[in-house]
Amino acid sequence: MPIPTLVEKLDWLKPAPPTDFETECVKGIRPGDYEIGVQTTNDILDEAMEIFVRSSRSYFGVSGDSMVAIFTAEGDLINASCGTYLHAIIQPIIIKFILKYYKENPGIHDGDIFYTNDALYGGIHNPDQVAIMPVFHEGQLIAWATAALHTTETGAIEPGGMPVSAKSRFEEGLNLPPIKIGENFKLRNDFVEFYSVYGLRAPAMFISDLRARCTTADRVRVRLLEQVEKRGVEFIVGLMRKMLEVAETGAFQKVKALPDGKFRSVVFNDAIGWTPALVRSCFLTLTKHGDRLTFDFTGTSPENPSSYNVHTQAVVGHIANFMYEYFFHDLPICSSTFAPIDFIFPDKIILNPDKLAATSCCVYIGMQCRCATHNCFAKMMFSTAEGWAQVASAPGSQHTAQICSGHSQWNLAVSDVLSFSLNTQGQGGRAANDGMDAYGFAWCAFGRAPDCEQVESELPLTVTLSQHWKDSSGPGLNRGGSGAVQQWMIHKVPEMLSLCMGNGSKIPLGQPLFGGYASAPIPGISVRKADLLQRMKSGDPTLALDHRSIFEQRDIKGDWTFELIARRPSMYREGDLLFGFSGGGPGYGDPLERPPKSVLEDMKKNIISAWTAENIYRVALDPEGRKLDASRTNEMRVAERKARLSRGKSYDEFMAEWSKKSPPQEILQWYGSWPDAKPIAPVFRP
Repeated sequence: MPIPTLVEKLDWLKPAPPTDFETECVKGIRPGDYEIGVQTTNDILDEAMEIFVRSSRSYFGVSGDSMVAIFTAEGDLINASCGTYLHAIIQPIIIKFILKYYKENPGIHDGDIFYTNDALYGGIHNPDQVAIMPVFHEGQLIAWATAALHTTETGAIEPGGMPVSAKSRFEEGLNLPPIKIGENFKLRNDFVEFYSVYGLRAPAMFISDLRARCTTADRVRVRLLEQVEKRGVEFIVGLMRKMLEVAETGAFQKVKALPDGKFRSVVFNDAIGWTPALVRSCFLTLTKHGDRLTFDFTGTSPENPSSYNVHTQAVVGHIANFMYEYFFHDLPICSSTFAPIDFIFPDKIILNPDKLAATSCCVYIGMQCRCATHNCFAKMMFSTAEGWAQVASAPGSQHTAQICSGHSQWNLAVSDVLSFSLNTQGQGGRAANDGMDAYGFAWCAFGRAPDCEQVESELPLTVTLSQHWKDSSGPGLNRGGSGAVQQWMIHKVPEMLSLCMGNGSKIPLGQPLFGGYASAPIPGISVRKADLLQRMKSGDPTLALDHRSIFEQRDIKGDWTFELIARRPSMYREGDLLFGFSGGGPGYGDPLERPPKSVLEDMKKNIISAWTAENIYRVALDPEGRKLDASRTNEMRVAERKARLSRGKSYDEFMAEWSKKSPPQEILQWYGSWPDAKPIAPVFRP
């Protein structure tokens, strides 16, 4: 059977036409009963999500970076409980593939459990894995239930499931097309044995998350059947179809209210894996006409021989993160909300690579499509009567994705990501407010930072500080939310393997809006042979764990290393230090328009430094830094505005100078031709 084509994937994102049975069932849904029915699906899904979080083993699961969902018999999403919206819109591709190709062989029966993680068949990347169960009533297929979660270990060539060095899909470990893994409500032993082979670095964590997915999907199935017994199958089928119809009507109305036009945003990436490299990771032209939106990615850099490529539906998943957090925030998480939206993906770009491409680190490129979407919608919505209040800069979209692998202090095999720096990113500055400090995960708005004591009990680490990362937020009239910093000390074991994925050490990913400033890039910092453990044991009274002082004054002695955020696998010994950073949000509006009292308050909360207050916001303080000097602040701001005017150039002057410039050739190896990013040569993969 063929791998789904681009045309099939984009078609399967749209809701299927109603069957005659569904049409008849909708007629029986009365006002009041519909609203109660919708809330019932919310309750079912929220209960299942609680079970999911409590039964997961990996830190992604414990933090709630997951999704539980209900689908119609035809495979369309009708509602979901989401830590992340990343999986919401795209899972119908998987179910519709099963319906098209598996109906006869191996068949779809009551009690079956399907499973997949392969991006070629509708997933994100292979750490994101989903369990899928059909829901039958008296032999009739009436719905589907799914549970999706990121599992850190996949048996790839590097620990952690997202091998930076992978050049093709054959180096990424487990790539599993949709497969039946259970029958009669039981997992098949042969599959569990096969599955565990790919989790050799941490088999217990691997199998625990598998069972958590299956348990969660089955709870949704059971609760749906209870409602069938209570209200009748016609009500449940009609409810699901009406939820699709109501959501579709709302989506078209919201899109139609936007102003027509073309809106563009370009986002660049600063590295491909461990190699500094400039790529045009997303060139988005968003066209609004009537009641339709078209996302066109023509002009994006070509695919490359690394794991920093994204299959098309994963791009759509990242866009869904923005749509449901902002524009569609008041609509159901439902396939039909994307009915007014179309996509154009040219062949062989970084957002639509060859089937052999590695995509395990796709999220670092996919997130930049979300950032571009933020900016395009900001330009489009700002002029509308109600939409302007929803405008926001993109969230802090960069972080330290530190993988720890080896044996714990309990001599158990572990391989997991330290998710504090994922789930404490700053929200982008908003039209009427600052972004929230350490609000969550750009991929998972409802994710939670893990409990430090739990981390220390399961991994051979001691968390020695957790603080807001001073000056990480993008300045603006409404500043971005602050990111955070955490310090990890290898402890209780002789050594541990660690590596780091990510990007954003040179170019901040989230772009500011309307005169705001970008947030701080993310450094890669480690300290070998640190004296911290020795000083803690001796009770050193001079020891002060403030991250800013540690970095600037080198309060902790040892062999310091500063590098890109993406770092190769390396052994660290007991007492060595690793630092994790979560990106602050970009700013909104001119920093010179920020009220001086707000700047002073940010200083008191240790969100910004005195240097930033004086040199960026142009706010003058008394010598102790506790009171405002209003007269001098006004003088400083007037002087800065005059200095801006003196530095200014006409657009024609700027372009005449700018168009002659080019980055160094050594960082353009994966960009494509300069400046239009067209393919130069074919990509060869091992």
